This record gives sequence, C-alpha cells and structure tokens, in this order.
Amino acid sequence: MSTAWRVSVDPHRCIGSGICAGIAPGHFRLVDGLSTPPAETVDPADPVVDAAESCPVEAILVRDAADQRLIAPES
Repeated sequence: MSTAWRVSVDPHRCIGSGICAGIAPGHFRLVDGLSTPPAETVDPADPVVDAAESCPVEAILVRDAADQRLIAPES
C-alpha cells in the first residue's frame, strides 16, 4: 500500500465547483475560484479519492508518490 500520494489539480480543467473542498476540506480549497491542494503530497485518505472521483470535470489526479501509479479517478 502507498505511504504517500501526490495530488494535483489541472487549473485549465477546474471549474471551481467546490465539491472537492466540501468533501475533503483539509485537502482542497478554492483560491481565486479554482481548487488547489494546500499540500502536493498527502497521507493516503479516502476523502481525497472521493473528491477526485466526484470532480465533474476530472481535474483532480491522485497518484502514488513513489511510482506515479494513478489512484483516482478510476478510468
């Protein structure tokens, strides 16, 4: 199992719906109308996956920090 995840938000895809910040407020916040993760590397947590899976435009990517394997969203 992964010990750390890398979280990114594509600013060109993000529409600022705020769903991610509502699901995982410790991991996402809206800045100037767009989602941004306060930390690029996080401990594995279900709310991070839930936020990525709930993004209406799939702007959030969660990858294993060690091998860059895609964790969410599921393809």
